[in-house]
Amino acid sequence: MEITDRKNGSVRRAKGGMITMPFIFANEICEKLAVVGFGANMISYLTLQLNLPLTKAANTLTNFSGTASLTPLLGAFISDAYAGRFWTITIASIIYQIGMICLTISAILPKLRPPPCKGDGQVCQEANSGQLAILYVSLLLTAIGSGGIRPCVVAFGADQFDEKDPKQATATWKFFNWYYFCMGVSMLVAVTVVVYIQDNVGWGWGLGIPTVAMALSIIAFIVGYPLYRNLDPAGSPFTRLVQVSVAAFRKRNLPMVSDPKLLYENQDLDAPISVAGKLLHSKHMTFLDKAAIVTAEDGIKSSSTPNLWKLNTVHRVEELKSIIRMGPIWAAGILLITAYAQQGTFSLQQAKTMDRHLTKSFEIPAGSMSVFTLTSMLATIIFYDRIFVPLTRKLTGTERGISFLTRMGIGFAISVLATFVAGFVEIKRKQVALESGLLDKPHAIIPISAFWLIPQYCLHGIAEAFMSIGHLEFFYDQSPESMRSTAMALFWMAISVGNYISTLLVSLVHKFSQKPDGSNWLPNNNLNRGKLEYFYWLITMLQVGNLIYYLFCARLYTFKPIQVHSTAQDYVEEHEDVELKTHV
Repeated sequence: MEITDRKNGSVRRAKGGMITMPFIFANEICEKLAVVGFGANMISYLTLQLNLPLTKAANTLTNFSGTASLTPLLGAFISDAYAGRFWTITIASIIYQIGMICLTISAILPKLRPPPCKGDGQVCQEANSGQLAILYVSLLLTAIGSGGIRPCVVAFGADQFDEKDPKQATATWKFFNWYYFCMGVSMLVAVTVVVYIQDNVGWGWGLGIPTVAMALSIIAFIVGYPLYRNLDPAGSPFTRLVQVSVAAFRKRNLPMVSDPKLLYENQDLDAPISVAGKLLHSKHMTFLDKAAIVTAEDGIKSSSTPNLWKLNTVHRVEELKSIIRMGPIWAAGILLITAYAQQGTFSLQQAKTMDRHLTKSFEIPAGSMSVFTLTSMLATIIFYDRIFVPLTRKLTGTERGISFLTRMGIGFAISVLATFVAGFVEIKRKQVALESGLLDKPHAIIPISAFWLIPQYCLHGIAEAFMSIGHLEFFYDQSPESMRSTAMALFWMAISVGNYISTLLVSLVHKFSQKPDGSNWLPNNNLNRGKLEYFYWLITMLQVGNLIYYLFCARLYTFKPIQVHSTAQDYVEEHEDVELKTHV
């Protein structure tokens, strides 16, 4: 889009838009290539290269994952409050790069690893404290770096489409589709090509390739700086939320005003946090409205800026309401991640006991079965963008075809079907094991094709294409504009909590399904003697309850009430004179 300056007649290009996408996607693709490429095979690196005991290696992975799931909140806070998204992504990417370089160097230089274990019965020498220190520092740097990249990249990409421009306002849903598509392609390459290189060529190359790719992505991202639409940080969003809560509590005994128009508003005060539009008063959670009731003690006549711990504007009150309204929908996404997490645990264990040969000489690794999830997810994204949306657009008359809430609901329903089908596949697997006399041979390969698992893997991929992308759209669209990086951090936190719930659920089922004879739904040693199908159907029932809960929440959900500052004509006239205030 070109803009003519009335003052001198010069033509300049408006910042943002689709032209910025290659630079932004390059950063995300390489970050995922590095994270997944190393994480998918990390247990092998720790046990085979550093000779760590399995328990210690597993604890290292758990600690790393826990840290990496918390840092997005810190990165989002820094971005929204102080640094802005561009500089947060840039600095975080450099920190991540340093961590990857340290890991790669440790994989190349023999002195930074213990001597290789020959496997002839000798006691393997475990990595010493210095070698472990390099590992831990490297992992910490990558965790800090990903904490700045994950919550900011997707919000920064969506920021490139101006909500006040009618030509760009509906482009964000396409961005979320292609963002997730690029992320999926990167993960697919990581779990196939990168993992193959690590196992068959060497860890130096296996870590060096993602490291070089990350360096190139940083360069590409910085080169795109003149094209970006950069939104200025608007101060600590958490402070504003606390201020509204404190003000409402202080005035809890005041009677509500008869007319919402009497509540306090200050456009100059709210200007930095309402660039795209002002939040309007909503009828819900009226107890928070008391934070905007003007009293004689507030002294607003003597000062244009009130004490925000005593008096807040309607816009700031509605920011807190928006976050609270999002909570139930956020919680609904957790259980889908819990169901999805089983692919890396019990579905993988099923695959290990099944025939995975494509030909007589080639066998699919059990860990690569997730390829079917990723390919089905990518195919669904293309189908959704190119076929599903144009068809539904004709029926609904809306640009995006269906709302993000409807999209999420479809994903929840398909996820229910995925775990339901998985239970029947497990029954079939054990039936073949019984008929083959292999029920008591846990390490034997049962004569049943692992392709029986493809339906459950593919259904999970389709569910993610609907639900997870809808979840991203929901967080970006419904969060206050000054808290969008924080909202993206909540998306990643839902993933983290979903995995923790999976761990808790497995532990509880293992404990309470234990019988006096030692049998168990989820036995440690012989999956053939377990009742994994019961576990899958337990998750199915939980998901059915979660789907009902979600439909109830979606039915009652109140969309963020916003008044856009400019109409289409206003937008053009505004940009003929000056650049957007939000540009750096």
